[in-house]
Amino acid sequence: MTTYDLREVEHEITVDAPAEKVYALISAVENWPRVFPPTIWVDKLDEEGAEERIQIWATANERPAGWTSRRRLDPEQLRITFRQEVSTPPVAAMGGAWLIEPLPQGGTRVRLLHDYRAVDDDPAGLRWIDEAVDRNSRSELAALKRNIEEVVAEDELTFSFEDTVHVAGSAKDLYDFVLEADRWAERLPHVASVTLEEVQPGLQSLEMETRAKDGSVHTTKSYRVCRPHHRIAYKQVTLPALLALHTGYWTFTEVEGGATASSQHTVVLRREAITTVLGPDATVAQARQFVQDALSTNSLATLGHARDFAEARA
Repeated sequence: MTTYDLREVEHEITVDAPAEKVYALISAVENWPRVFPPTIWVDKLDEEGAEERIQIWATANERPAGWTSRRRLDPEQLRITFRQEVSTPPVAAMGGAWLIEPLPQGGTRVRLLHDYRAVDDDPAGLRWIDEAVDRNSRSELAALKRNIEEVVAEDELTFSFEDTVHVAGSAKDLYDFVLEADRWAERLPHVASVTLEEVQPGLQSLEMETRAKDGSVHTTKSYRVCRPHHRIAYKQVTLPALLALHTGYWTFTEVEGGATASSQHTVVLRREAITTVLGPDATVAQARQFVQDALSTNSLATLGHARDFAEARA
């Protein structure tokens, strides 16, 4: 059998921002679903000193997958090294590093290094990894540059909100209602149709058609990370014209006398689409309210039916 050498690749980009700010954004994994387009969700499993263990769900060549990695943070050298603990085929092993380098003329050079090999040194598998790494690296670096330079984290176009209901029932039953999205067309009046696929245990692909107040039907696709019985996180990958990003999570918590169910949303508006969608005089404030009203209407409808479901079971 032919043995192939470990593949090593490098991607880089220049960012017009201080190196410390760039490092801070990359080192905080809670930013990743918002900052990096391929990332669906990240959980920090444990940390000790400069070492941390994280679980990542992301798309590669438009296919979702999950894996666990270890990272070592070096804020003095502005370096973050990573290594996958258990990789998802066709990846046999993968690691690399983020290198953050201040430039003499100002700004920062960001280098993203990867080393990897394919299961059984399969050439077709290696080509698939090559394409996925190249696509994701370019996407991540471009998004990093855009987010840093436009200071999206502090921009009025980015905002979050949450809706919560109290339920005389169990968190598990609430979780089950949201988990079983393949039954939403029969359980939720605003859902016209659903296609749900279990990509791997705990990772779902959800495509559905929903009805708006005006009777129009909209198709959306999301990837969901399910953590029994307390959280379902998601990232929407097909977006309406007004949104550049939509992520969120459902949480279910046992409390005295019952449980609470919450739906959290984080969205980024497309500034250039506001007047196109809402009219020539529309403002950012109006667009924010429009989006929040639309998303909250559907979330509260789903939470209300989940409450009825859980209370009937109780």
